[in-house]
Amino acid sequence: MPGPGCLQANDWICAEYVRTRDTELADATVQHIGITAVSVVIGLLIAFPLALVARRWRGAAGAVLGLTTVLYTVPSLAMFALLTPLFGVSASVVVTGLVMYSLTILVRNILAGLEAVPTEVREAARGMGYGAARLLFEVELPLALPALVAGLRIATVSTVAMTTIGSVVGYGGLGNLIASGMEGFFKAEVLTASVLCVLLALSADLLLMGLQRLLTPWTRVRTRPGPRARGGGRTAKVVA
Repeated sequence: MPGPGCLQANDWICAEYVRTRDTELADATVQHIGITAVSVVIGLLIAFPLALVARRWRGAAGAVLGLTTVLYTVPSLAMFALLTPLFGVSASVVVTGLVMYSLTILVRNILAGLEAVPTEVREAARGMGYGAARLLFEVELPLALPALVAGLRIATVSTVAMTTIGSVVGYGGLGNLIASGMEGFFKAEVLTASVLCVLLALSADLLLMGLQRLLTPWTRVRTRPGPRARGGGRTAKVVA
């Protein structure tokens, strides 16, 4: 007689689980992607003006960076518990918490990218008649894109991972399946949801890496080595 199926045997790897729970897995994945995307976008929209404020007024830089750092140190369970009385048991609790956590990474990277723009580039742009807004969006921001996207990649991968903690309020995407699987020690559910979460993080990172390469083609330009000197490339002696 054939042995029990992988579901009955509670195996870690079970194709039958994926086949029979495909709708559940798809719904959890879509929720996970939605919460992550909304959180990162809102975080970026808030972090950008905060970074501009920190750069424009040095006195505010310490306050901005200090506040975002303090928010990042708050444990996620405590953060969600504090936000629940304000938003109720909803996805807004998870999104708000994730936005707060992303600010530390995004503000620092945007600020670092803007401050890395060479002073002579700014002076040249001003000499050509660029105003403050045009200088920011046409000169400084393009040059700061590598640092900005690097921060965006870190924030996105971190948000994908932290979204799973939203399962404590029922809005954790794949984290809901991981939590329910751990509660009942359902091996296939735990492993499948965990693997999908890792794949989401890797896919998001690769997507943003490709976007960075597309938006910053000048970073891929390689300088050609100069012609070698005759005589096997040995340097010539200088005669005084």
